[in-house]
Amino acid sequence: MKERRFTSVWDAIEDTGQEAASLRARSDLMIALSELIRHSGWTQRQAATRFSVTQPRISDLMRGRIDLFSLDTLVDMAAAAGLKPRIIVKRAA
Repeated sequence: MKERRFTSVWDAIEDTGQEAASLRARSDLMIALSELIRHSGWTQRQAATRFSVTQPRISDLMRGRIDLFSLDTLVDMAAAAGLKPRIIVKRAA
């Protein structure tokens, strides 16, 4: 059997490049938001207020429930938190 190599875990688990790209972007945003919460010492309730969402949504975020978040929602949360999310587009290798 031939060994396959992938550029990221998302490429390995998703069927299309589009799905992998969406997961990669959502993952990056979720990590940035989770780190902001931890480094700021906020409770989930405080983060929810700052991000204009409910506390259970912050719980889902902190538990890494990527399947529950759209890219739009995460961008909105990041902007509400004072972050400036940007998308960088590069040609595929």
